[in-house]
Amino acid sequence: MSTVIEASGLEKRFGRVRALNGLDLAVTEGEVHGFLGPNGAGKSTTIRILLGLARSNGGSARVFGSDPWRDAVALHRRIAYVPGDVSLWPNLSGGEAIDLLARLRGGTADKAAYAERKKRLVDVFQLDPTKKGRAYSKGNRQKVALVAAFATPADLYILDEPTSGLDPLMEATFNAEIARIAREGATVLLSSHILSEVEQLCDRVSIIREGKTVESGTLEQLRHLTRTEISFAADGVTQEQLARIPDAHDLRTDNGRVKFTADSDALPPVLAALAELNAKSLTVAPPSLEELFLRHYGDELAAVEQTEEGAKAR
Repeated sequence: MSTVIEASGLEKRFGRVRALNGLDLAVTEGEVHGFLGPNGAGKSTTIRILLGLARSNGGSARVFGSDPWRDAVALHRRIAYVPGDVSLWPNLSGGEAIDLLARLRGGTADKAAYAERKKRLVDVFQLDPTKKGRAYSKGNRQKVALVAAFATPADLYILDEPTSGLDPLMEATFNAEIARIAREGATVLLSSHILSEVEQLCDRVSIIREGKTVESGTLEQLRHLTRTEISFAADGVTQEQLARIPDAHDLRTDNGRVKFTADSDALPPVLAALAELNAKSLTVAPPSLEELFLRHYGDELAAVEQTEEGAKAR
């Protein structure tokens, strides 16, 4: 499959601040790619460069094989973009804003098909399109941008914290729309801090830190980096038997169950030992995306906790 987005060694500086420090990113055609990192990691800066809204100071970026800075106009006809904080024209209604955005991308050529898509999306997102932009809440402004993005088919959807301000029901609607466009062959770059959202929707993920990509791959490829949680009923199991479980970490008995963790790439001998023990009520929980994320940011959380503890002690 062809590569839709390719960034290599991407650098961006704002004065003395280095927002991107050699970032690499590859998104292939037809995949939903999660783009993870905390505030300040460089996600939005990367997206601005991919959209041709900012120029990099080093490295290279290609979208559909073209330079996004030089070929922005042509590329934008193939791209739908939703930011995390949407601003609307205050005196235009939501419906008028949707129509204007659609016309800018040439999506209203088939008026009947466009009207049908728009009506369906307005209904599923429960949006009142007659209200003026100035009257919308943050969540409703977000809905306007999402309806505008999905109402005109695109080859690439770049979504930067797109569910910001949406309630859980609307998040589920968003997830359904992502699944729909993925079935239709579109490519999606989804920047988000909602780990469960990315885990549910994305084929591959890239985790960035301080302007660099620190991990990239499918969830299955990345899960070997963390440990799998295993538990089973403790009835009739002796300490001598437990000692025969190879490479068991943090082994303990809690509320009638034996619990431990094991390296995800070393599970076969562990499971073989549990079969010999005739373990009952066995549960095996693969590591979540949150654990993968905390692998790279756990030290920052620890520093915050130490600061909070120090403040309490004073």
